[in-house]
Amino acid sequence: MEYLIGILNSSWQILLDASIFIIFGLFVAALLRAFISADTIVKYMGGRNMRSVFLAALFGVPLPLCSCGVVPTAIGLRKQGASKPATVSFLITTPESSVDSIAITYALIDPLMTIFRPIAAFMTGIIAGLGEIMFGKKEDEKRSDAHECPHCHEDEAGGRKQEAGTIKHEHTMKERLSSGARFAFVDLLTDISRWFLIGVVIAGVISYAMPVSFIENYMGEGWLSMFIMLAVGLPLYVCATASTPIAAALVLKGMSPGAALVFLLAGPATNAASLTVIANLLGKRTVVIYIISIATCAVLLGMFLNWLYAYLGINIHASIGHAHEMIPVWLKWATAVPLSIAITIAAIVKKQ
Repeated sequence: MEYLIGILNSSWQILLDASIFIIFGLFVAALLRAFISADTIVKYMGGRNMRSVFLAALFGVPLPLCSCGVVPTAIGLRKQGASKPATVSFLITTPESSVDSIAITYALIDPLMTIFRPIAAFMTGIIAGLGEIMFGKKEDEKRSDAHECPHCHEDEAGGRKQEAGTIKHEHTMKERLSSGARFAFVDLLTDISRWFLIGVVIAGVISYAMPVSFIENYMGEGWLSMFIMLAVGLPLYVCATASTPIAAALVLKGMSPGAALVFLLAGPATNAASLTVIANLLGKRTVVIYIISIATCAVLLGMFLNWLYAYLGINIHASIGHAHEMIPVWLKWATAVPLSIAITIAAIVKKQ
């Protein structure tokens, strides 16, 4: 019972520290959804060239889609005309980084990791897209068969659509904001809720029960820790937001920032379920390029991040989690309590 209480207390402290940043990330996600449509994205992702790969990676970095939501979105983009290299790039950067995961990284880890994480995701997406251009099977360019806004159905940017062939209309500000809020605080929260709760509990177990000596001996500095986290992250089904508290707890116990980055990149971008869908959508050769690109970039960028911390003289174990110290205790509770209730309800609804 003592261990259970200790684990629950540690988990609650993690949620308490992260809650206001999660809510901020959800608000930004709502705005992105309200004002950036899928049609806008697809328009720039059709070519089998560096421009399409670059734009797909750039669009993917802030988008609030977890590993469970990005695959159907990518399928839709692919069917609307996105090329294979652009789709691969989008499939990697989107789950590895998002506005909500960036916010929670700042809350639970530190500013350098907050900046480096989306940059690493962007670079991984670029490398994978270029790998697909060079080594993937060539294809005929596709034209989008998507309709601009069919009547009485909701579009990606919010508001109502019209029947094909009718005059396009502008969505009102109220429609856009309503659609964005519904996406962020209902759809997105439902998508991430169960895995985020699991991630917080795992982080609580690590924080309370895992010996510091274990992390220092097996997952501290060096290549071994990178490959251990790569082996853990590749098959794991975890979204970017849920992986962050786990990585933060491991760093707090002594794991290197580079090893944490490997987990933050590999965990959200790959899992057994999504890889089978990607293989069916893009082909087995593309899946091989996809996995090799993620694994190689994660390890190399992890080593570079360790060097960068040493070069800048930053001790991540001393600076981790300081962002939440600026938030008043009353505000933490005021956001953590309703957020925890909403996440729990969303997790129950998703399970049914």
